[in-house]
Amino acid sequence: MNVVLKVKVASAQALKELYNIDLQPHDVLVNATKPEFEGDYTVVLFSFIKLLKKAPDVLGQELGSHLINRHPDLFSGFNIIKGFLNLTIADGYWLQFIQSNAANLSFGASASTGSKVMVEYSSPNTNKPLHLGHLRNNFLGWSVAEILKTTGHGIVKTCVVNDRGIHICKSMIAWQYFGNGDTPQSTGIKGDHFVGDYYVKFNEAYKKQVKELVDSGMTEELAEKEAPIMKATQQMLLDWEAGKPEVMELWHRMNSWVYEGFDITYQRIGSNFDKVYYESNTYLLGKDLVEEGLSKGVFVKKEDNSVWIDLTNDGLDEKLVQRKDGTSVYITQDIGLAEQKQKEFNVDQSIYVVGDEQNYHFKVLKLICQKLGLPSADGIYHLSYGMVELPSGKMKSREGTVVDADDLVDEMVNIARQKTEELGKVKDFSPAELAELYDTIGLGALKFFLLRVDPRKKMIFNPEESIDFHGFTGPFIQYTHARIKSVLRKSMPEGSNIGNSLLPLEKALAIELEQFPSVLQEAASEHDPSKVAIYTFNLAKTFSSFYTEHSIGNAETADKKELRLQLAQLTAGVIKKGMAVLGIKVPERM
Repeated sequence: MNVVLKVKVASAQALKELYNIDLQPHDVLVNATKPEFEGDYTVVLFSFIKLLKKAPDVLGQELGSHLINRHPDLFSGFNIIKGFLNLTIADGYWLQFIQSNAANLSFGASASTGSKVMVEYSSPNTNKPLHLGHLRNNFLGWSVAEILKTTGHGIVKTCVVNDRGIHICKSMIAWQYFGNGDTPQSTGIKGDHFVGDYYVKFNEAYKKQVKELVDSGMTEELAEKEAPIMKATQQMLLDWEAGKPEVMELWHRMNSWVYEGFDITYQRIGSNFDKVYYESNTYLLGKDLVEEGLSKGVFVKKEDNSVWIDLTNDGLDEKLVQRKDGTSVYITQDIGLAEQKQKEFNVDQSIYVVGDEQNYHFKVLKLICQKLGLPSADGIYHLSYGMVELPSGKMKSREGTVVDADDLVDEMVNIARQKTEELGKVKDFSPAELAELYDTIGLGALKFFLLRVDPRKKMIFNPEESIDFHGFTGPFIQYTHARIKSVLRKSMPEGSNIGNSLLPLEKALAIELEQFPSVLQEAASEHDPSKVAIYTFNLAKTFSSFYTEHSIGNAETADKKELRLQLAQLTAGVIKKGMAVLGIKVPERM
């Protein structure tokens, strides 16, 4: 039980004993005391003033005195400011907290809840490499899964690969036209980049053919349909759906190049999955559910044999679930896959990490699944996130203006090298140690910058800004951790006496450290890694202030040295775990 909950429980109990009113702890509003007032936590009295018909100062005085008398181990003082009871937590409480958790490697983690959650993320297309947008998706999905795991949930990480459709055929046709038999091996180009280059070449050739047809007198709308390369691509899609051997062989070969490239990128950025689904295996799912929905009256078949659902009474509109020729649409596939995943893993919640342009799609998906009575329905949760852009603006895959994930990671590592060398503190590192350090700093900066923002917000990513050893960045936190580890290499806590009082910055650090489990729980319930990122940054800042003000190695007394070493040890552990659930490593030295 954290200190805020203890304050709530004690306050509810006191109100019962003093005034015979029954309250639950959650009925008591407790906030951190504002910096301009004395105290640590504040009980808001307004809801009780009317109920008890007491003046604020009288109620505050009675409640504060009762809490001090009943819980001298928890409270050491109080004051009342206009309906707010400001409570000071006893130093003894914080000292006990520090001693109990300084060497506790599992601090912050929760016991098993018995619940099981699936997190689906990444969702790449096999016509191009992963890009900056995919990085935010991967980092969000992976981090949410780790935060949920740390707070006691069973986790299944999944990925759905979009490996079929017209966009895949565009790369295939372009390779047939312009590839001259080249392969990733013969060119030395990473497989996903190799295939992605042909997707760009398709678009260049297509635009050129459209222009030529328009120049010859054809309307632009007709030219876009009649361009030879587009007609060949549409035929290839039909051939793929018919299972034409030579088309299937080319499809398998080019996809294999992409998967090899993806695997390299995933390994480098630390992304992994327990199960990967492929759209080529799932696109026919859901057809049986269409028939079931028709029999239940959930769906309606129109005169042209197309099948729809009317969601106008739910504030949405009509939605097609099966075309007139009997083929399924994306929503039908997703319904079928939701049912299949539920049968395989029986999860309590299924989180889809998908950009906010799909908000409507997931509202419809959940609603249809609920109307069909599928077991997976209520657990569907869309973790909607905003797009990430560069200072130069939006990116477009087909025009080749997207920032590839691999290129961005390379750039980040290079910036990390430049900035670290400028500081000149790594002269005793071996080449292998330096390579690992630059990779740790570069990737850490990238992940932290993309995760420090509320997922629901759009953001602009600036590589240079993300690597600042003094700013709101991953490297600042990494440097703080390395600094603490340097102190601990000289002297470790012995587990001896830590005195009976705290100076203001020692207490401030203890208060912040005690909040870590609550921050993890909040991040888990809101599916928001930025809560952990902001907390970890603030903790690093608090430690830096503490370390600047107070010597550890040359503390005033042996008790103070032991206290500060235990605070340093606990801070290092919390920083390491906080960064770990974000997928970020922290170096022992830098």
